[in-house]
Amino acid sequence: MNEIKCPHCGTVFTIDEADYASLVQQVRTAEFEKELHARLAEAEKAKKVEIKLAETKVAQQAQEAAAQKDAEIQRLKNEIEGASTAQALAIAKAAQEAQKALGDKDSQIERLKAELEGADTARALAIEKVSKEAQKAATDKDAEIQRLKAELDKVGTAQELALTKAVSAMQNKLDQAENKLALQEAEQKVTEGALKESHSKEIALKDELIERLKDLKAKLSVKLLGEDLEQHCETEFNRVRALAFPNAEFGKDNDSSGGTKGDYVFRDFNDDGVEYISIMFEMKNEADGSANKKKNADFLAKLDKDRREKGCEYAVLVSMLEEDSELYTGITDVSHEYPKMFVVRPQFFLAIVALLRNAAQGTIVVKAELEQVKKQNIDITNFEAELDDFKSAFGRNYDLAKRKFDTAIKEIDTAIDRLQKVKEALLGSENNLRLANDKATALTVKKLTRGNETMKAKFAELEPPQESGAA
Repeated sequence: MNEIKCPHCGTVFTIDEADYASLVQQVRTAEFEKELHARLAEAEKAKKVEIKLAETKVAQQAQEAAAQKDAEIQRLKNEIEGASTAQALAIAKAAQEAQKALGDKDSQIERLKAELEGADTARALAIEKVSKEAQKAATDKDAEIQRLKAELDKVGTAQELALTKAVSAMQNKLDQAENKLALQEAEQKVTEGALKESHSKEIALKDELIERLKDLKAKLSVKLLGEDLEQHCETEFNRVRALAFPNAEFGKDNDSSGGTKGDYVFRDFNDDGVEYISIMFEMKNEADGSANKKKNADFLAKLDKDRREKGCEYAVLVSMLEEDSELYTGITDVSHEYPKMFVVRPQFFLAIVALLRNAAQGTIVVKAELEQVKKQNIDITNFEAELDDFKSAFGRNYDLAKRKFDTAIKEIDTAIDRLQKVKEALLGSENNLRLANDKATALTVKKLTRGNETMKAKFAELEPPQESGAA
């Protein structure tokens, strides 16, 4: 049973679990619906703002397109008006010339009539004949003038019809081009938006993957900045000494009786206290800003000498030198130059110790039997052969492991390079989209009809005639 106190009157009500759960559900539902309505209202408001912005942008673009269209139409009208003006001037000039010719003819007739008035009767017939001929000529001239005027009117009408037809055809093509451009712009905007969103997601994924791979590579290629390399190796060994190397000895080489000494010596023993493996270690590191960069090969001869003088079976150079070298990427076998010698990066320090120790453990029994056989003066050729076979098998396994490790590192580097190229390609694609948009914006009717001889001739007819003396 649960008790509920009324916040208004203070009355306490006792209700069962079912009623209490129902009230709680109602309160939660009301609060949820209130929050839901609030979020829906905010989303609707944001949607309206976006729609308003989109409408404003579309209206602005439509206004700009309409302005361009009006300018083109006005230009065509101006060209048509110029052509009409030139036609009217030609008609007026022809009429003026005909009127002038008629005036000249009338003047000639009057002059002849004046000359004939003072003549004798004998010349009357000639005058009358000449007058008739002059009248006929004037009639013919008038007919010719009317014919020329009719032809001029006919030509003007034909030109007006041709111009009207050309303007109508041009307007239709302009409308078609504008509709096509509008459709292309809409499709381009949709495609561009989708591509940008897709490219943004792909670039984000590629960047994330590149960062993960770089982080992985950085972990595999640890740089011991601010930490002494020798101390690092000693600390790493001591962390696993109790579990992995309970009978081993690992410490600094303080014996300089031979004139030189290594950094550290590792020796491991079986349960009977018999040493079955020994490793001479040399640690080399240098600051990133060092002027004289050393190479790993500079220390191999000294390390081999220390190994032989201290009676160690193996020699290992733990090095941070030549960080950019593709040769020294993990565990590198340099036994072709110096026997039983390896160059490793610090992160593989424990790995090389474990590999050599585990390989040598297989020889414990062989070595014990070898000692027993020596004591009994028994031929140990077979045992030596088995030991050599084991060493050869270990060498093969080690080479295989090394190649697989080097392959893994190269694959990581290749993946990073490939993803970087994909990122650059996506960025280049975005640039090409921008260039395509610029080209679509610069598209005009004349560019669309370039190479079309019919449209070229129509545009030439619409252009105003140039002065004869123009350059």
